[in-house]
Amino acid sequence: MSSRAVKTEAVVLRSMRYGEADRILHLYTPHRGRVSAIAKGVRRARSRFGGRLEPYFRLHIELHEGRSELLTVTGAQTVDGYAQLRGDGRALDAAARACDAVGRLFETSEPHPGVFNLLCRQLALLDANAGGLASTRAGALAFRLKLLLAAGLAPQLGACASCGEPEHLVGFSGAAGGVVCAACETGSFPLEQEAHGFMADALGRALTEVPQVGAAALGQVERAIAATLEHHAHVRLMPAAGHAG
Repeated sequence: MSSRAVKTEAVVLRSMRYGEADRILHLYTPHRGRVSAIAKGVRRARSRFGGRLEPYFRLHIELHEGRSELLTVTGAQTVDGYAQLRGDGRALDAAARACDAVGRLFETSEPHPGVFNLLCRQLALLDANAGGLASTRAGALAFRLKLLLAAGLAPQLGACASCGEPEHLVGFSGAAGGVVCAACETGSFPLEQEAHGFMADALGRALTEVPQVGAAALGQVERAIAATLEHHAHVRLMPAAGHAG
């Protein structure tokens, strides 16, 4: 592959020390999916990149693409540093979990502009509401449900995923891919109406309109998301939040 310059927007998902002064970055971009790049000399005091290559920054970034899968950062300008969330531990933790979920579920170079935009909206929401409702478990689960939708893994919620029965939906089956009725509930776990309603509402609403339900319902929602990912994507994510919110 011949070398060439690449210019793109990106969110820094993760940053790891490498050698004496470099960092390896995991980036999520709108048209190249997840990419890895090395930022040489970035840990030196006089680095021209300053602190803008830290996790959760949204950037205009310039990369050099050569023979290696690891690109080289040659320039970066900040689009948004989300400064407010960096001052709030809960919001910062929610940002870390959001970026981890994107990195694990969309780990290839396949482009997903909608996922990039969704992640940017979530980070902006966490930044605008640092310490508020946006960093709760409900907000994190709503974000994950939208990631499932973007990945083509949205659970079947309108009728039994096994037989198509539209009523008496009492459980959730990861293997079946959604809610199941009383006749098909073998191997499923209970899903109360409150949890079912949250999932349907969260998928249909903006991230700014997260429905609020009880902790028990959120526990069932998180279990449903986890079961869907494990059965259909073979992916396990960190808990949606460090503690219930």
